[in-house]
Amino acid sequence: MSWYCAAAKGSPIHETYHDNEYGFPLLGKNGNDDERYLFELQSLELFQAGLSWELILKKRPTTVAAFDNFDVDTVAAYKAKDIKRLLGDAGIIRNKLKVASIIENAKRIQVLRDSDGGFANWIAAHHPLNRAEWTKLFRQTFKFMGGEIVNELLMCIGYLPGSHHPDCAAYKRIARMKPPWSQVDAKVFLES
Repeated sequence: MSWYCAAAKGSPIHETYHDNEYGFPLLGKNGNDDERYLFELQSLELFQAGLSWELILKKRPTTVAAFDNFDVDTVAAYKAKDIKRLLGDAGIIRNKLKVASIIENAKRIQVLRDSDGGFANWIAAHHPLNRAEWTKLFRQTFKFMGGEIVNELLMCIGYLPGSHHPDCAAYKRIARMKPPWSQVDAKVFLES
């Protein structure tokens, strides 16, 4: 396994994300901000499909701005003029299928508010699952959610192990926070 930790060390693009965000559990204390953050991460992972994570991190500020800070209700209400604006914005990944999927996913997150109390609650209610089960669930619920997208999203928010090498300082900080993956038997995460 190639660890992100080694590649991130000293990188002006990767180090801050690695040290302060990747793998840290979403603690569910911020209500709508958790929803916004989860939607942002889901969308960034979706944009990354087939591209480098470095490119996504470089475009993150302009992508967040272009998608109105990933406010779920705002993005869910996007119309044809918004899609045209996004596809003309060099600050984002201009892929029509990915943009359309992000807009549709915002609508589906709105539905999760009524059915599960929100996106974060929906994820928490299904924990623990292995990678294959998570992927199946996300594919049934959202658009453009392949295995690698789901895997990285869930590692990023602490629901799947593997975001950091055990000797990494970030790993040790995360372990003290008791992320969801650390609270179940590791056998659960094995593919069935």
